This record gives sequence, structure tokens and C-alpha cells, in this order.
Amino acid sequence: MKTKVIVLFLLVLWTGARTYGQETELSDPDSSGIVKNRLLPTSTPILLFSDPEDEVKKKDKKKKKKRKKKNIFFGEKTKKNIIRHSFREQVTYQVFHFVLKDKPADPYIRDIYWYDSKNKAIKNSGYHSSKGYLLHGPYERRIGDNVVETGMYYYGAKHGRWMTYDGKNILINKAHYSEGWPKESRVTYYNRGDRKIEKLTPIEYDLKEGNFFHFFQDGQVAVSGEYHFGEKVGLWTEYWSTNGDKTVKKREIKYQDEPFTKGFRPYIRAEWDKEGNLIYRNDI
Repeated sequence: MKTKVIVLFLLVLWTGARTYGQETELSDPDSSGIVKNRLLPTSTPILLFSDPEDEVKKKDKKKKKKRKKKNIFFGEKTKKNIIRHSFREQVTYQVFHFVLKDKPADPYIRDIYWYDSKNKAIKNSGYHSSKGYLLHGPYERRIGDNVVETGMYYYGAKHGRWMTYDGKNILINKAHYSEGWPKESRVTYYNRGDRKIEKLTPIEYDLKEGNFFHFFQDGQVAVSGEYHFGEKVGLWTEYWSTNGDKTVKKREIKYQDEPFTKGFRPYIRAEWDKEGNLIYRNDI
């Protein structure tokens, strides 16, 4: 009788340990390298690096006789808002527009600007439609009566010409964007006629700045990562070529979290086989 009880007890322990092990494996974020709904060939970006101002001027000429509708930009009705901040005796105003329409943020653009209606603040990361609204239309920042920044947003992305001024209304910087991409960004193609993009390299002020992408010839992402001040930062991910049916990670390489970090050496953080099974992980 005592032997049966011991055997039963050991069986329960073994079953519990096995179940616990299975739960641990399922909760392991690296257990599968298959990425769902991310950067499939159908979502390859189409970049328009013509001058946004020229395009606006052409459209304005066609609509010259038509009366301009209030708070409608790029065909979308927006709401206007003002955020006021005081620091000591200095008051800063942010005058902006946001769109009520729910539209998924462009996954290729690093900085997506949105209005956090709960905290009454403008943010450039962490957007979700349940938290706030994408900025869309003209933006202006003033310190007192002096305008220090002006520009335009297109569904959360900087678009067109952006101007920055000092406190004496002297222009100190001018930049051009096309739906979130700095106009200086470099694009290489497998076939320019068919617009089959090979690489997207974000360039701002002559430095690599933002999200980098390398694509396979079928348009599926091959490599993705981020540059900051010309330096690779964070996780860079390589993907297997799977003929577009799914996106599977091949390797993750860990770079410094902040640029110019002394003594940091990049290392391979994890690797997967072509089926998405984890074959290596470095838990440094």
C-alpha cells in the first residue's frame, strides 16, 4: 500500500513538472521565429520623393476656384486643438490638428506623432487608436508670441517642409519630409521601373537616422533595424526568404541601446531555422 502511494506521488510530481515545462516553453517569446502580420510583400512602401510643396501647388491651382473647406487636409476632416505649457515665466503653445479616422500607423516609419487625449500631450511612439489620435494637418509651436516651429503632418508622419526658428524669429533649420521619410533618404531598387525596392536608408542632416529596411526581390523584408545619429542601435533582425507566405526570423543581432556607447560589442541574441524553430539564444 505504501509503495503504491509513493508511486502515485511521484507520478503527480512528474506530470506537474511536465505541465510547468510546457507552460514555460509556450510563454517563451523566442520559442517561435514566425512573425505574424508584419511587413509582408503587400505592404512594401511606395515612396514619393518629389517635392511635396510642388504637389500641393499643382493641386491648389486645380482647386483655385473652389472655396477651401475649414479644417480639411489631404481630404480628411480634422479637429483643431491647443496645448499650453508654462515654465517659470515662459509659456509654450502647440497648435495642431488631429484626425478622428482610425488608420493603422505606417510600420516603416519610426516616429509617428499622436495626441494623447488623456494626458493632453503629443507623443511620437506607442500609438494605438484606443489611446488617442494621429496628428494630421498643420502644426505650430510658439513660445509666447514667437513662432519657433511649423510643419505639416500626414496621418502622424511629418510631411512637406518643416521650419525651425530661434527666439528672434531667425530661421535656424529647414527640412523636407515625404510621409515621414526625410527627403534626403536613399532608396535603391532591384527594378526602378517596377518600383521593386531593395533598400531604404533614412538620412537626416547627412546622418543615417531612423528605420532601415532591406527587402528580398519579391518585396518581403530581409533585414530591419534602426539608426540613431549614424549608429546602429537596438535589435537588428534578419529574416528568411519564404516566398511571401509568412515572415520568419533568421537572426537577431543586439547593438548598443544608445549611440556612441563605449566598450559595447554587438552580439547575436537569437537564431531560428527556416521553420521558425529556435536553435540558439544568448541570455547575456
